[in-house]
Amino acid sequence: MAVIKTIDLVGVSNESWRDAAQQALDEASRTIRGITGMDVVDTSCTVSDGQISEYLTHVRIKFRIER
Repeated sequence: MAVIKTIDLVGVSNESWRDAAQQALDEASRTIRGITGMDVVDTSCTVSDGQISEYLTHVRIKFRIER
């Protein structure tokens, strides 16, 4: 029987929401083995002087618990 654990992260990028999601996945991959999927929970952005300055993507990373 497998158990899947999830963690929530928010990736930040100056490029796009997709890049922000990739930043979160890259960071998770540094310390978590067995990542099996990722859900995009929400997207938002930071605005400065009427322009988007940062893209934020809230993701839920899924991975199997190893025993």
